[in-house]
Amino acid sequence: MSKTDVPQKDTSKEKISICDIMKNNSSQIIQKLESQIPSRVQQYSDLYSTYLYTLDDAIGSCCVSEKEFFDKLNIDQNILKTFQKLAQTPTQSYLDQIDMYAKYGQEITQIQISGLKTYDNFLHIMMESYATALSQFSNFTSSQKNQVKN
Repeated sequence: MSKTDVPQKDTSKEKISICDIMKNNSSQIIQKLESQIPSRVQQYSDLYSTYLYTLDDAIGSCCVSEKEFFDKLNIDQNILKTFQKLAQTPTQSYLDQIDMYAKYGQEITQIQISGLKTYDNFLHIMMESYATALSQFSNFTSSQKNQVKN
């Protein structure tokens, strides 16, 4: 037997449980889905970055095309400075909204995580109660079988 050969366990005589089968299979699926998270997030990030780049590029291309036209109009610099100040107000509003939405998303995620943890704790409590009830039922049926035999 070489170092790479691992002795195989004889599983033909091991008792298997339907609960173990279901738990192992569902755990495999969940772990596979979880392993996909980084690539899914990266794919979304790449897509969104490309979208934003394309949008910025399109706006930039339009501005380059229109620059010559607007430059020939010889618009008064004071008017342009006033327009620049006015344009800053909605721009700042959008920037603030982006920050607020990011914070909102973070808060919502924390609430959802907290809710799932609470639900997980609840499930553990319920499963302990369920296991206790099953144990008591098993003890009851065993004692009933023993009384019938006697």
